[in-house]
This record gives sequence, structure tokens and C-alpha cells, in this order.
Amino acid sequence: MAKILIVDDAKFMRTLVKDALVPKGHEIVGEAENGKIAVDIYKRVKPDLVTMDITMREKDGIEAAEEILAMDPSARIIMVTALGQENLLTKAIKIGVKDFVVKPFPPERLQRAAEKALA
Repeated sequence: MAKILIVDDAKFMRTLVKDALVPKGHEIVGEAENGKIAVDIYKRVKPDLVTMDITMREKDGIEAAEEILAMDPSARIIMVTALGQENLLTKAIKIGVKDFVVKPFPPERLQRAAEKALA
């Protein structure tokens, strides 16, 4: 299926994302705890899909998504974020992010978002 890069500053959240997507046949090709590392991995690996947290140190998810989309306008990014980030989600959608999933999420919600973004 798809090669996926998971970006979240919380290891347990990266594990939850992985546990939702790997059983659907997707391959995790990278994990990053901040946007700076995510951009570096994206350049090297060129994943089919990125799941991206918004609030992270060094470079947040919005900045990382902007940078990734600037170098690859066809990049598929799903924001995975906590409640209360509506203003940032609006900005994310405007810059080209495909979808968003609110934490905590049922695995099926993330799976549907991934399928939609990859379609």
C-alpha cells in the first residue's frame, strides 16, 4: 500500500498512528518528533503520506507542512491534533493539507482519512 511518515512529539501517539495504519497494509518509512526532522526525512524518503501533529518544538506542523508542500505540491499530509486547534486547522487546510484527525481518535477515523488522502 502506502509509504507513511509519522510526525508527532509524543512516542505513544506515533505508536497509535502506526497501530492504526500498519494493519491496513501501509509501511511506516519514518518517524519524527518535530517538523524539522520531518522535513529532512521527507526529502530523503518521499513518502506517499505524512501524518503530522501541529504543536511541536523546533518546527511546528504548520511550518513543516508549508515547507514540504513548497518543495512537493503533490504531498499528501493529514494533520493529527488535539481539540482546540481549530484556527490552526483552518490554516492547514488553506495551505493544502488533505484532512485532519482530532486526538484521541478511533483507528477507523485515521484509516478513513488515509484512504481519502491517498485516493
